[in-house]
Amino acid sequence: MSDLTARKRIAEFVKAHGKPDTAVKAVVEPIGRAGARIVLVGADGAMGDVITKDVETATRAVEAEQGVEQAEWDRETTAAAKIGPAHRRKMAKMRS
Repeated sequence: MSDLTARKRIAEFVKAHGKPDTAVKAVVEPIGRAGARIVLVGADGAMGDVITKDVETATRAVEAEQGVEQAEWDRETTAAAKIGPAHRRKMAKMRS
């Protein structure tokens, strides 16, 4: 995915799940040959992700968008994510 497309998807997520006083958190994770994954955690606890060709592209996309802060999977980020029953069921099926 191009920088522009990644930025567009991040901006759409921020518009849907951000708040003026609370930044959307973005965790950049390398995923091997497939590239990098940007996991987004909205101010409302919603989660989303964007796949890019590499970590550098992901990092640039996160840094370019207003209302987004780069984060790690620390206590604050983990606590901000709201995982609902539907997502838990989906993940449980994947383990079976």
